[in-house]
Amino acid sequence: MTPQRHAEPCMGTVFSFDLRAPHPPEGTLERVVGWLHQVDATFSTYRPDSDIGRLGRGEARIGDCAPEVAEILALCEELAEATGGCFSAYAAGTLDPSGVVKGWAIERAGAMLRESGCPRYSVGGGGDIRLGRAPEPDRPWRVGIADPRRPGELAAVLTGQDMAVATSGTAERGAHILDPRTGRPADAGIASMTVVGPSITLADAYATAAFVMGESARAWVEALPGYEAFAVGVDGRTWATSGLGAGDPVGTPGARG
Repeated sequence: MTPQRHAEPCMGTVFSFDLRAPHPPEGTLERVVGWLHQVDATFSTYRPDSDIGRLGRGEARIGDCAPEVAEILALCEELAEATGGCFSAYAAGTLDPSGVVKGWAIERAGAMLRESGCPRYSVGGGGDIRLGRAPEPDRPWRVGIADPRRPGELAAVLTGQDMAVATSGTAERGAHILDPRTGRPADAGIASMTVVGPSITLADAYATAAFVMGESARAWVEALPGYEAFAVGVDGRTWATSGLGAGDPVGTPGARG
């Protein structure tokens, strides 16, 4: 059966959907896309009327906002502690939880598709992707990791199913990731940091924090149950945590595709 694909501009990026049989019931994809736009309206730092915008300016309290706002802010506090301050909803000095919102939204979108009866899906946006069951029984998903130093080329190809892949780096938006500890652009010698694991919500935030950590992220990610990392340094050198070694079913870092 022909794959059902869709691209939706939202949250300043494009969300891509690749749905394989059995496809979701009619109207499901439209409902998921509508929900993503609702999330954008709630959490956008560019819309003055968003809950996050009003909360950041002191014009609203958490109780005045959508319930998801309290959930996200509590998660940001947990992540700040877990990462030693390398992740923060206040990295730029003002309230901005977007470092976790996109991954969280992708995770929920995938769950909505799965619950509708579509277990074979891929949902991605802005360097993050959540994969459901394999697109075909004998063929896993393949995810290319862009080489931040060579536009149009891949630094690695990951294969697998029922997993999340999040990449933070300079390939698309330049030096935009701030170190919350200094308020300045992160400068730890990393050009691209990819984190693989079961949750795109956490992988998204972990990738950002690991990018800020630099080389020390290798040991930090090794200690995270169920998560692995692949990094490209500004000098072109690469490294991967032990679970992404050659022959591992999750991926083949360094492979050209």
